[in-house]
Amino acid sequence: MAFSEDIGEQDGPLSGILVADFSRVLAGPFATQQMGDLGATVVKVESPAGDETRGWAPPERDGVSTYYLGINRNKYDVVLDFRDEGDRAAALELAARADVVIENFKPGGLAKFGLDYDSVAAVNPDVVYASISGFGSKGGASLPGYDLIVQAMSGLMSLTGDPDGPAYRSGVSVFDIMTGMQATVGILSALRHRDRTGEGQHVEVNLLSTALGAMANHSSTYVAGGTVPFRMGNAHPSLFPYEPLPASDGEIIVVAANDAQFRRLAEALERPELADDERFARTEDRNRHREELRPLLVEAMSTRTAQEWFDVLTAAGIACGPINTIDGGVALAERLGLDPVVHVGHGDAAVPMIRNPISFSRTPARYRSAPPALGQDDTLIRAWLDEPDADPLPPLDAIPEAGTHA
Repeated sequence: MAFSEDIGEQDGPLSGILVADFSRVLAGPFATQQMGDLGATVVKVESPAGDETRGWAPPERDGVSTYYLGINRNKYDVVLDFRDEGDRAAALELAARADVVIENFKPGGLAKFGLDYDSVAAVNPDVVYASISGFGSKGGASLPGYDLIVQAMSGLMSLTGDPDGPAYRSGVSVFDIMTGMQATVGILSALRHRDRTGEGQHVEVNLLSTALGAMANHSSTYVAGGTVPFRMGNAHPSLFPYEPLPASDGEIIVVAANDAQFRRLAEALERPELADDERFARTEDRNRHREELRPLLVEAMSTRTAQEWFDVLTAAGIACGPINTIDGGVALAERLGLDPVVHVGHGDAAVPMIRNPISFSRTPARYRSAPPALGQDDTLIRAWLDEPDADPLPPLDAIPEAGTHA
């Protein structure tokens, strides 16, 4: 695969990897943004109508959906209409040159265009081809894979909300994001296998399997323990305290996840006798007797404000924290020196975005271009695909106009 030999001046652990991104909405674009941050050259392929998230507004920034902006930096962009013979040929040529192809059409949906795994592998046998779906490529192939539906059908919503109230979705599309992460893990693992053997392969991930794995201890409660868990509000099924507790002016999250931590908490609350009470001495005892312990903790915490308890408990080595809105979370990361916001792009087109969460001592993430306008790189990409022996695409940050958005 000629493209992967040399990518020029791009740095990063994935330098030299070309990604043909046939995905849209969230899981796939999230995965390819992660790869782009780490040095891969990502070519985002859109239909003439564009990625649906371009129109998911408000909220928006300069007329562009913030949803789209949040997951599409570090990408070239080309419009290809798979219904057009010439554009199909261009898409197959891109896939033939790519190290990685990623798509989230319904299973089998790309076969009619000759862009499915078998068709691509026939011209690019060492390709790593990743498919993302809602419910897999077997019995659930025809089911649409929306995060909300998977939250409902997987059981997550039965775990979210007050015990006596209705089920709630998570405030974040958790399984889309997690499935994007799983796709990235699968792709990187397959690339490692290819490094050792020269073999490409088909990587498949789906939202339902991700959901069942991500519910970890709750899934295990059923499959290993034979018990179906249900929602407990903000409480934890196996730990107490591990939830918000009311101070004099509002709630604060308090965690005492083992016996030593609970003893420190009892001492900080000036109720050291609680740690010696046989009902509360061990983790399992506190869990079984939480209805007796909780009012005692509430009574002790009623004497100070949430901020005062945060200072006292933190000094005592107790995990705790206020319930922030997102602006508070960003502000906290700034205070902690995590530099959560980066400005991506050039001049007036620069977009404030959340930093990639991975830190590397030698090959840090780079923020080379803002999320692209629809088809902004059509001329460049089409010319490159038309030239059989073309040099690798130039680094995104070497193109002054790259990363503008509209």
